[in-house]
Amino acid sequence: MSKFNECVELYKSQSSELGLGLDEALLIGVAKGLGPSIYNADSSKVSGSDDKEKATVKNNFLIKKLGLADSPALDAAIEEVMIQLGTSNRNKQRAVVYALLAKKFGKESMFL
Repeated sequence: MSKFNECVELYKSQSSELGLGLDEALLIGVAKGLGPSIYNADSSKVSGSDDKEKATVKNNFLIKKLGLADSPALDAAIEEVMIQLGTSNRNKQRAVVYALLAKKFGKESMFL
């Protein structure tokens, strides 16, 4: 199994364990969009307790990638996703976080 497929299996597993109902095609599309960062132990995860990390998700993904306008709704969505994945969960996979955010804002078609 390729390294990419191993990563996708990890994302599918996390989605399944937490009952997130994420589509495999969406996870694959998001993972491809993340490029080589999915293979790095640090950049492949999102720290839900780090404000700087959440700002990166907001600016680089929600605003730049999805084209959303900056608003308090973006911060609220990030917080909602962090809670969905479990505040004590130290392994919030970036691809899963981004897939949930894309789904929340109806932007799944950008990755399919």
